[in-house]
Amino acid sequence: MRSRVLCATLLLCLVSLTQAQAQSLPTAKPEVVGLSSERLARVMAFVKNDVVKGVVPGAVLLVARHGKVVLFDSAGVLDPATKAPMTKDAIFRIYSMSKPITSVAAMILFEEGKLSLGDPVSKYLPQMRDMKVGVEKADPSGGKPTLDLVAAKREMTMQDLLRHSAGLTYGTKGDNVVKTMWAEAEVARGRPSNAELVDRIAKLPLLFQPGTTWEYSHATDVLGRVIEVVSDRTLYQFEKERILDPLGMKDTSFYVIDQAKQGRVAEPFAQSRTLASGNEMFDPRVEAASQSGGGGMVGTTMDYARFSQMLLGGGTLNGKRILGPKTVAYMASDHLGSSVKPGPNYLPGSGFGFGLGFAVRTATGEAPAAGSMGEFYWSGAAGTTFWVDPKEDMFVVFMIQDPKQGRYFRPILKDMIYAAVDKPAAK
Repeated sequence: MRSRVLCATLLLCLVSLTQAQAQSLPTAKPEVVGLSSERLARVMAFVKNDVVKGVVPGAVLLVARHGKVVLFDSAGVLDPATKAPMTKDAIFRIYSMSKPITSVAAMILFEEGKLSLGDPVSKYLPQMRDMKVGVEKADPSGGKPTLDLVAAKREMTMQDLLRHSAGLTYGTKGDNVVKTMWAEAEVARGRPSNAELVDRIAKLPLLFQPGTTWEYSHATDVLGRVIEVVSDRTLYQFEKERILDPLGMKDTSFYVIDQAKQGRVAEPFAQSRTLASGNEMFDPRVEAASQSGGGGMVGTTMDYARFSQMLLGGGTLNGKRILGPKTVAYMASDHLGSSVKPGPNYLPGSGFGFGLGFAVRTATGEAPAAGSMGEFYWSGAAGTTFWVDPKEDMFVVFMIQDPKQGRYFRPILKDMIYAAVDKPAAK
């Protein structure tokens, strides 16, 4: 009897160890993959120093090259109120880093022939068929401008949703009449379902003619609803089945409803809970109808590292193929070209175009931060960021919860991490 108990215990330990290893990525010393230990140490020292100075309460940083994690460390506290130390398995609100995951979900359906990028969005969401474009007219007497509603020259397409050229907006950062209407409508009020959100959006005018201008928007939320309609599942159900579970992203979801995990949710300073949009950071422990494909997900650094490695690996990780390599390369190509002009608040920045779900570097210079042609990245409103560099066979994931500090950290981390490259990747 005792031997049976011992065998069962050993088997349970072995299964637990195997599962734990499956959730991690292989590790190596930096020099093994052509990076400098000394220079990478500077990066984490910089982050820890800013934590000590109170720039952010805590942070987690992961750097990987050639499929091996060479830096994975945490600093500071998980929650300023409790002073609990930051852990590497902390759960962060990733906000717009949800967009690449939703975009990959859409491209799974693209590969299966269930949607095409040239399809009008109204093929899947009929309520969006006759949306008008708002054209602002100045008042000659100096009064408030008026708005004319004109027919769209063409319908928005699935490609427009993926590259933010659909004419939709968030309604922030501008006093344009259309943006004001969107802001006053508060389409995301009450954290509605994707179906309800789309119904609200369909009643508003477009900011630009579809296919003409890059404007950050609810486009990926609309994309999430298309995924639901095509797959006949909720967005989370589809992503869990086709992306999250296959990749071992066990802590990535829209809410943290498991009480055993709720203590791992990272929190900002009390004075740093307001996003640039003016909204308060949501509490992921409180479930609502919303499954925002554009900004509603939470997850850990390692979870997003697994997602990043899948992209860097041409759509596969540990034998699990999510997308084909040609599809990933297509997503990581610039889809703006000369036909879609940058809008007044062009977030990708100088030297970057935009692909299907993330910004894509189109010039070695121009951008005020180091990098490589073809690298792609995106960030979240609460400060999280990631980038994937196929040329250097490298990716980075950085997690904080502070809406005011993301723009500060991103260029500095890029410069310091690229400075740690001792040997260029083999061609």
